[in-house]
Amino acid sequence: MADLISIGESIVSRATDAEQIEVYLLWERETSIRVYEKDIESLTSAEASGVGIRVISNGRVGISYAGTLDVGEIDRTLDEARDNARFGSVDVFAGVADPDGIEAPRLDLWSNDLMQAPTDRKIALAMDLEKLTLSKDKRIRSLNSSNYGDVSVEAAIVNSKGVASFSQQTYCWVWAYALAVANDETQTGYGLHAARGIEQIDIEYAANEAAKKATRMLGAIKPSSGSFTAVFEPDITASLLGIVAGTLSAEAVQKGKSIFSGRIGEQVASSRLSMYDDPSDARFFSASPYDDEGLASRKNQLIGDGVLKQYFYDSYTGRKDNTNSTGSAIRAGISGICTPGPRAVLVAPGDNTPSDIIAGISDGVLIQSISGIHSGVNPVSGDFSVGAEGIRISNGELAGPIKEFTIASNLQKMMNDISAIGNDLTFRPGGTAGITIAIDNINVSGA
Repeated sequence: MADLISIGESIVSRATDAEQIEVYLLWERETSIRVYEKDIESLTSAEASGVGIRVISNGRVGISYAGTLDVGEIDRTLDEARDNARFGSVDVFAGVADPDGIEAPRLDLWSNDLMQAPTDRKIALAMDLEKLTLSKDKRIRSLNSSNYGDVSVEAAIVNSKGVASFSQQTYCWVWAYALAVANDETQTGYGLHAARGIEQIDIEYAANEAAKKATRMLGAIKPSSGSFTAVFEPDITASLLGIVAGTLSAEAVQKGKSIFSGRIGEQVASSRLSMYDDPSDARFFSASPYDDEGLASRKNQLIGDGVLKQYFYDSYTGRKDNTNSTGSAIRAGISGICTPGPRAVLVAPGDNTPSDIIAGISDGVLIQSISGIHSGVNPVSGDFSVGAEGIRISNGELAGPIKEFTIASNLQKMMNDISAIGNDLTFRPGGTAGITIAIDNINVSGA
């Protein structure tokens, strides 16, 4: 692993008086193992590094990148970024991030044990997960796959204004996809567990989740249509909250592509809902001491007691609105450009367990999985319509599995119709923590 900060500083030191330079450097190693019927179906292990360079000259932006840290390629990449800037349009808001004096949190996100773990140990986890999941219930006949994966990443962002940040993290996960069979019917369910280090992986948890989700759907029928209270499990709410948070990007707001444009200070949700973005929270696998412009991570309140508090800003959108970055710059690797967006979204937990929430519902549905979420949710209008499956709730108890139905509403209405929030904050790989949430007046289209 190269000294990424030193490489970055050597590049930005070459900036002329008329230039600003930003360098994003990355090293990563990934492992992916897939097991099927006691055999290794696939195994990949890859290591990569690269650099992305952004040059701003007289308001014109040029970008280039290379999938190597070779000195000759770095020189070529800088020359190409400078050349690209010559052809860019003038943008008065273009520029690299200015240091803002906020101290980065000290986060321990690295596991030496994971870095040193032999491949045989990783294979054994996937093998053992398959065996354990099959043992949970005689109706679990096979697994579509049993998987192990891990990621190790080091990143540095250096710019000619004095920003110089470095971060590193590891995490790994196991994932089982089980098939339950009874009376010529097959249902599926998945279970996942993730941790920073390999010794913290809990295959028992993943196996139990996969078996439970698959077997409880056996005998599912199509439900009657109607309006119900829907209880969304944590993995589902993670997706929904991620979509809501994405609409709070200042870029989307400035372009008029958000249902929350111009609504700071308004009541936009139930008073039960307080939502934050906190990439300084090490429980998130997306946690980092710095954002992707090299500014310190910080906790931002997005919604407080249902009132919209703020949007996500990077330095560019902040200049456009004459405000500061919220430390919310994100980018898609060395070839990407920064945009503001959610990095680690969570909802303040309630006091009730998921069982307590279900016990208080006379007529409802527990949503176990949804499909078509990216095509079925309009972030501008808020219209929401997706396929789903889950369990009927009758008189406070789970009453039987249901499938092949659609749930529909509007994001704004759903946020106002939140009737309960659980205490089961759940962290998975990704940038949003899940939690059980009950929402009234969800339209179910079934039989």
